[in-house]
This record gives sequence, structure tokens and C-alpha cells, in this order.
Amino acid sequence: MKFKLFTSASLLSIAVLTGCGQQNAKTEPTVSAQSEKVNAERIKAHVEFLADDTLKGRDTGSEGHQIAANYVKSNFKQLGLLPQGEHGTYEQVVTFRKAFLEDGSAKMSIENADGTVSLTFQDDFIMSGSSLENESMVQAETVFAGYGVIAPEFGYDDYHDLDVEGKIVVVLTGRPDDLPSEEGAHLGSGREKIRHAAERGAVGFITIHTPKREKVRSFETSAKYAGTPRLSWVGKDGQPFGKYPEIKGGAYVHHERAEALFTGSEKSLTDIFARDTANESIKGFALSAKVTMASKSRHEEITSPNVVATLEGSDPVLKDEYVVFSAHLDHIGVSEHGDNHDEGEEKDTINNGALDNASGVSILLETARLLASMPEKPKRSVLFVVVTGEEKGLLGSSYFANNPTVPVMQMVANVNLDMPLILYPFADVIAFGSTHSTLGGIVESAANKIDISLSPDPMPEQALFTRSDHYSFVKAGIPSVFLMTGFKSKDPEIDGGKMFGDFLKNHYHQHSDQIDLPIRWDAAASFAEVNMMIGVEIANGENRPVWNEGDFFGKTFAQ
Repeated sequence: MKFKLFTSASLLSIAVLTGCGQQNAKTEPTVSAQSEKVNAERIKAHVEFLADDTLKGRDTGSEGHQIAANYVKSNFKQLGLLPQGEHGTYEQVVTFRKAFLEDGSAKMSIENADGTVSLTFQDDFIMSGSSLENESMVQAETVFAGYGVIAPEFGYDDYHDLDVEGKIVVVLTGRPDDLPSEEGAHLGSGREKIRHAAERGAVGFITIHTPKREKVRSFETSAKYAGTPRLSWVGKDGQPFGKYPEIKGGAYVHHERAEALFTGSEKSLTDIFARDTANESIKGFALSAKVTMASKSRHEEITSPNVVATLEGSDPVLKDEYVVFSAHLDHIGVSEHGDNHDEGEEKDTINNGALDNASGVSILLETARLLASMPEKPKRSVLFVVVTGEEKGLLGSSYFANNPTVPVMQMVANVNLDMPLILYPFADVIAFGSTHSTLGGIVESAANKIDISLSPDPMPEQALFTRSDHYSFVKAGIPSVFLMTGFKSKDPEIDGGKMFGDFLKNHYHQHSDQIDLPIRWDAAASFAEVNMMIGVEIANGENRPVWNEGDFFGKTFAQ
């Protein structure tokens, strides 16, 4: 049924928090009756501003993004939050290196017993500009390393008995099918694969597209974005983060063009593809081919801020610990791709990002207002981190996690808000990552107090736990969850899962993700309420959240 307390003006009251009018009459109050009420109209006003055409899609480093950052800062100031950026300000300015691949410079050839095969850029292979060098070239023998995964916890070491020193490593895209979804997404990521190759002395890295992957996302689709510049954040040492100078060249090769790499080898690529499709084990071996790769790149540097503020805690000891709320402010800017339009109608080129992620930032701002209005502040401090560069690869949050403006050991938990689908009166929330730490129980307890349930991940194949900014905090050892609306609806006439799927298919990263979507502002208010309750639960908890015993991410990254 519909949640009767939803209104366009307010939601939160002490009656709700104590369970008055709900089935759970034993819920204890956690917020004073004098607290501010959730204001759906405020959330709407925030989204309308942040998703306006004037900001032109809030691309990282753009004027529109800076206007949005100024808006967030203004709201933080009005709430009386303390600046927690750099140099006594609300901003933590991030420098990015933008690497462009020079037109016509990408070259790749394969030399084997049958001769030399020259590949064509975008048709046969794709590569990106180098953020390290203006001119790159590598020529070396090759070694096939399966998926390139090292995971002793799960019985995998694709480099076992392989010598890749001074050679180009060749791997399949993807990962072994029997790895758990979230752990597998981390272990099978390109960043992890390249790290393993570099640490073992490789000088180049080639990933092969597969028929299995082709069914999910075609090589042709990926090739359309081959000319897109790549961003990396630059550290205090002036070097782009996460890049390996040992790797002199890399490429992504079409599944029908990669056979030349395996000429004269102990197994054919056809056999390997068959094992990949059948989810059978794949072992590495030396190849008989030599590869040459070359490219030219040019660089630009841009800056874009994270916006950071603190609500100081009330406990004289616990106020030195921080509950972190995060949301990304950037979107993908202006582009020609995407939506169809009627003939004679002006084509829309602005990606406004109303739900991705103006909605998340707006709910964060309302959460901050609610917490700041409490007569008795939470015991722990609450840190609000509104990041840039998420759409470029979680870059702003990565920069913050590696250059925190408060000690990393004092950040006890992260709750990340990214693309809450406030299109229907949701009855549940999903907290990706909730199974890895005690945050799962905290989120469930907080949500239940306002008649919202916690549901398991309905899309494990998407591995969303590694695909938003909370993952940067996870890698800093901080228990984290990524909070989204669930698929259940309070209105039996509305199929939440169907609406979610429709958004992903027709509006995600499209020009149509804008304010004229049928956004439910009552649902936005409900989400802010849940979010605030989670923050209070963590901030006032006797113990800080901890990783579950034996958890993979806890063992890998815990401080």
C-alpha cells in the first residue's frame, strides 16, 4: 500500500520515528520532536538547479560542474557545516591529466610463423592515449595468461609457472565464472590485471574480446568510444595515479582478429573461446607470436573540486570519528550520442543527469540539513564528501580516499548515494556491500524503524559493489555500502523492478535523464529519511562498524 505519511512538503516527524501509526509501536525515538521535517520540495529544488541546462551536464572540469560545486558549498555554509576541504575551504581541488590519442597514431602488428599481420585501429583493435608518455612503443614476445587473475583465496593463479619478464601479457576479458560476483569484479578488473602483469616484469598488456563478451557488449560498441580522452588524477609527485611505467603499450583486440597471436601455439584460440563459453578452466602458456604496438598522445591538465564539509559530533571523544556520506556531483556533459528525436526538432545534446546523480547529491544535502537541525547532534562527526570524476572512473573519490582531509583511520563507515531511482514509492532499499560488514545490520535496523525493508542485491551479475564511489573507501579499508532504492513498491499497481529496468534501458546516460521524468518527490523524501536514520544509527552506535570475520574485502584492505 502507499505510505500515507508521504507529502510534498514534509515526511519526518517524531511520530514516524517512534512508530506511531505503524505496526512497530516499540521503536524507540532517536530524533527530538523539535527536529526539522523532511522537505520534498527542497530536494526537488536542488535537483532542478543541478540538472538545469545551464550547467551543461556537469562534466568534470567544466564551468557547469564548478557552478554546481559552488551551489553545494553555499548550502553547506547555510547549514553551518564546517569546511573540511583544503586550506580552510570547502574544496579539495583535484588535478587531472587528460590523455588524448593522436589521430592516426595507433599501430599494432603481430608477427608469427606465417608472417606479419597488421591490424586496423577501431576495426581490429582499440587503445587509449598514454597518460605517462607522448610517444609509446613496445615490441616483444607474448605470453598467454588466461584471465590474468591471481586469487589464492579462490584457488586461482593464472601466472603459475609463466615467465612474463620483458614480455607482453595476453589475457581474455572477464574472469572465471565461479568467482563470487563482488569479489570477482574486483579480482577481474583491468586495474588488477595490469598490476599483476607489471609486478611480474611485463612490458605490454593485451586484452582479447571474446564471443562470450560480444553477447553482452559488442566490440563495435566499445570501438565507438576509442577516441574518448582518458583521465587520471595527478598526485603530489606530479605522476598520474595507478599507472605503471613498466607497461609500454596496451590494446584491446577483436575476438576474430586475435587468432594470429596463437599461430603455432599449443592451443588454438578457438579452443580457448570454447572453454571460456563453457566456463571451464583455462591455463596459460607461452605464445609464438611477437607483437609491436605504438601510439602518440597529447596531454592536458584540468582541475575540478571535491566539496567536503563536517557536522561536528557532540561526544567529546567520538567526535574525532567520522561517518562519511558521499555522492558524485559530476555527470557526462554534452554529447551527440543517444536519444532519438523527431524530425525538425532541435537535437538535445545535454546530459543533465537528473537521477545520475543530481538526485543523490540533493538527498545528501537534505540529509545534511536534517542532521544539522537536530537539537542534540549525533555523537560522531558526519563528513559530507561530494566528489567529482565518478563518471571518469571513480577518480574524485579515489583521490579523496588516498588524500583524505581527515585521518583515514578515523573514518568509521561510508554510505554512498548514487542514482537513487525515485520514480516509484519504494518499499525497500538495497545496500550493495551490506554482506561484507556489520553495516548490513545497521542499515536494516535503521530502515525498519520507518517501515522500509532491506533487500539482497537483485542484480549480482552487475557487481555494482565495485562500480561507484564507495569502492574507493572500501579500498582504503573503510566498511562501506552503496544505497539504492529497491524493486519493491508500496503501490501494488507499480512494478518497481520494471521501472528500474526501463530507466537503465532508456534513460541511463541518455539526454532523457532530466527533470521531466516522472520523479516521485515523496519517494525522494523517504529516501532522505532512510539515509538520515542510517547516519544517526552509525554515529550514535557504541561500536564502529567492522568487517565481517574472514570477509575478502576486509582481509584485503582493512586498516
